[in-house]
Amino acid sequence: MQHQTDDMEGSMESPNLEFEYGDTDSFTAELSELYSYTEEPEFSLNRDYFEEDFKNHVKGRRWMELSIEEQRAYVMRLLDALEVTDRDKRLKVARAILYLAQGVFDECDTETDVLYWSRHNVFLLYDMGIFTALLELLSMEIDNNQACSSAVRKPAISLADSTELRVLLSIMYLMVETIRVEMEGDSPERKAAREAFKTELGSPLYNGEPFALLLFTMVTKFCSMNAPHFPMKKVLLLLWKTILFTLGGFEELQEMKVGMREQLNLPPLPEDSIKVVRNMRAASPPASAMELIEQQQQQKRGRRSRRPLVKQDSLDTYNERDPFKNDDARDEEDDPEDVDSGIEGEVDPLDRDVIIQPPPPPPPLRPPTERVSFPKGLPWAPKVREKDIEHFLETSRNKFIGFTLGNDIDTLVGLPRPIHESVKTLKQHKYVSIAEVQIKREEELQQCPMTMGEEEVEETPAEILYLGMLPSLSQYVIALLKLLLAAAPTSKAKTDSINILADVLPEEMPITVLQSMKLGIDVNRHKEIIVKAISALLLLLLKHFKLNHIYQFEYVAQHLVFANCIPLILKFFNQNIMSYISAKNSICALDFPHCVVHEMPELTAESLEAGDSNQFCWRNLFSCINLLRILNKITKWKHSRTMMLVVFKSAPILKRALKVKQAMMQLYVLKLLKIQTKYLGRQWRKSNMKTMSAIYQKVRHRLNDDWAYGNDIDARPWDFQAEECALRESIEKFNTRRYDKNQNSEFTPVDNCLQSVLGQRVDLPEDFHYSYEMWLEREVFSQPIQWEGLLQAQ
Repeated sequence: MQHQTDDMEGSMESPNLEFEYGDTDSFTAELSELYSYTEEPEFSLNRDYFEEDFKNHVKGRRWMELSIEEQRAYVMRLLDALEVTDRDKRLKVARAILYLAQGVFDECDTETDVLYWSRHNVFLLYDMGIFTALLELLSMEIDNNQACSSAVRKPAISLADSTELRVLLSIMYLMVETIRVEMEGDSPERKAAREAFKTELGSPLYNGEPFALLLFTMVTKFCSMNAPHFPMKKVLLLLWKTILFTLGGFEELQEMKVGMREQLNLPPLPEDSIKVVRNMRAASPPASAMELIEQQQQQKRGRRSRRPLVKQDSLDTYNERDPFKNDDARDEEDDPEDVDSGIEGEVDPLDRDVIIQPPPPPPPLRPPTERVSFPKGLPWAPKVREKDIEHFLETSRNKFIGFTLGNDIDTLVGLPRPIHESVKTLKQHKYVSIAEVQIKREEELQQCPMTMGEEEVEETPAEILYLGMLPSLSQYVIALLKLLLAAAPTSKAKTDSINILADVLPEEMPITVLQSMKLGIDVNRHKEIIVKAISALLLLLLKHFKLNHIYQFEYVAQHLVFANCIPLILKFFNQNIMSYISAKNSICALDFPHCVVHEMPELTAESLEAGDSNQFCWRNLFSCINLLRILNKITKWKHSRTMMLVVFKSAPILKRALKVKQAMMQLYVLKLLKIQTKYLGRQWRKSNMKTMSAIYQKVRHRLNDDWAYGNDIDARPWDFQAEECALRESIEKFNTRRYDKNQNSEFTPVDNCLQSVLGQRVDLPEDFHYSYEMWLEREVFSQPIQWEGLLQAQ
């Protein structure tokens, strides 16, 4: 029992997590995640093949001692050797190239040296055209039906089945990630190379489609069970980094958004959301049921010695009674624990004398400095949509005048002065989004296709990618969600589910306990990296498509919803989220580049169990925030999808996620709770006042949104199908108008001039003149023409 109490106290006082959200983790962390621990022996294999070849051609010298011209000449020789037909020879050459990309680590003394030479070599390899050669080899491997069919027949697939693919994808990943990351002191040549590579990857240069499309094809082929040997983790990491490189990360997105608002003559954004979120403080989490029961017992022991810390149950379902329900003298809002959380609260005046009484001595209150450090005001500027102002005026006119004026937000005749003031305040905070402008423009294009003319579509990387993804978009989305489900820690191993461990399981399964522990850590880490890559990839696609055109975003979002993304993410969070975020599934000694420079220490079961000393696992916290952001994106302003959150009982699951003391994660959880509070009932709101306060303090306010009261519930019937079908219709109209170039549109001009039609040159087959008399007989003379019918049709 004592142990349990300690655990609970620890969870009550969990520290703030010093986590900085960004596009990616540190450069070395991203490199190390490319390799599984079972791949470790291959580092020395790469080195051996390189040195064997290098010594034959460059006698008695090391790679670092060569001049740049000599290095180029040697890389050119490797490039020629890649074109041999013998698979084994080709693999050896590819391994030598991979060793160069890994930074000729045998000649280096420190990790910094490895990274320096890796960067130097990668730019050299790109300059020599290695990426294009690798792309051809990758396409060959993808289409290698023999390898696919033998993998399908195998009872157990291991690391050995994906050797060629892993080597090729590793080189490509190192090239994309190294060139993508800008370093201080990069020469103008390197900056030019970065821009060229970025354009190359995002343009339809490879078989008429962007590089990302080839990787998406690999994902769908793997998920359809046609190629179970594909190393999915490497494919997903490369796909994520390719899209991050070609489309841009979160800061580039913010800049693009600002630029697009300027183009559309919209007022600037009220604040920089990235900066606001970074400056937020975490709130202390609501207590769990066990903590509340423990407090209740302590309270019985020392009756009224001190008010309970928190009266909120994070596991409460909607009808569950609160343990403190009968204690009417106390109120949830007056909670001293709130002082710590940045949620304003005050000690109940009735209890002040109780706290001051000497027996028993109270725990010391927190120093007043914490009270002073509260941020002044709310973090977000409030927003109002034009629709909200219209709705407010409709209601006011009905009430005071008795009739309405439709979409008029300017006429205030007959309305009392307070309404004038309200409208003025609402208009001050009116926010027009890029999406609203795009929807309005699309409606105009649909209604007046002749007068509006052909729309000029800018060939942005996002536009090119969407066009490429469009024919098979649903397959891509379903495949990514299948992989996410297989990698989620809450998923049970099923015999029929896809095997995502093909590129982590060794040929020989472990014999000793130590080997088993090492493989167990490797498998868990492997799954975490897959979740990280998919969550980041989906979020990037949603954000870029939303900025490019709202209906592109809606198309992807609707496919996600139809493929059960909402319950899948809730299933992911329905676990002990604190233990997932603090998981220790990594062995620092085996991480690249540490493992290739330093001597390998003796690994023991104790050292593996201890794990690293980090307070949390960066990639898992990153994945959780990404998944919450995806859930927010696909449910925002969608009543039917918000109701899905309610139906799937997401509130208790999301409240447990508030235990993680990280401001950004809490913000996205609170946003998801805010949109459904009005549907959870008065009892839920009353029992969860601490969460309600946190929503008020951290989430942006929509001035006339009554999220905390739920007055309009009866007026909002829930028709999922009608809402989704209406949206689907708009998306299909958009896709048809913009991308279906073969449509026989009624607006296509028809040439009805006899002279010009007869004068057109028609290409006929070479042998036509031998048989044209038969053709005339069959197609013209023997066909009766109904002249009366033609006249009637006119």
